[in-house]
Amino acid sequence: MSSHNHNTPSEQSQDMVESIVPYMPVVLPVAGGVLMFLLAFIAIYMA
Repeated sequence: MSSHNHNTPSEQSQDMVESIVPYMPVVLPVAGGVLMFLLAFIAIYMA
């Protein structure tokens, strides 16, 4: 019997997620600020 060690897509996505996690404290506030700016701009433009 042979055992195969193939990387499954779930293992690859887990590695990608783990590589992004350290940047979350920076990315989330920046994305929130950009989103608030865009929403404010839309609200002013529509008024």
